[in-house]
Amino acid sequence: MSRSSSFFPRHAAHWLAALGLALSAGAALAHGDVTPQAVDTTELPQLGAEWRAENPYRGNEIAVRIGTSAYTQNCARCHGLEAISGGIAPDLRKLDNECATQTNARKKAQCVAEVDEYMTTTVRRGRTRNGAVYMPPFEGVLSQEAIWAIKSYLETRREKPL
Repeated sequence: MSRSSSFFPRHAAHWLAALGLALSAGAALAHGDVTPQAVDTTELPQLGAEWRAENPYRGNEIAVRIGTSAYTQNCARCHGLEAISGGIAPDLRKLDNECATQTNARKKAQCVAEVDEYMTTTVRRGRTRNGAVYMPPFEGVLSQEAIWAIKSYLETRREKPL
């Protein structure tokens, strides 16, 4: 084998590693710096201005379809395709894992309601820590209908089904 033809195999791992680091750095810099996409919720019952405490679309197939698209367009870049996190942000399949372990029906329902409230509050207001934005606020960007549709989709992706 000539010296020039052996160059790529010998150095391919180094070049691929460098390329991976460059792409990762670009992805990290882009995290959170993306324009949110509009979500068409006209097929869903409109919920009004008052925010619901629990998911009114739970089990609604139309909401799941709309939520799947909305999630892919607005959430997947940080939380991962199909809600499987690549490590940048929490894996949302695990959002209500602790509810799945509840054996008491009343406590399970209370847990699910608390997770609903936590999720909508987080999506609406975002999350910051020490002045760094970990999740941008989506209130005023995504409607209540869009956020609940996304939650309906996430309920189909649960790691531990209720």
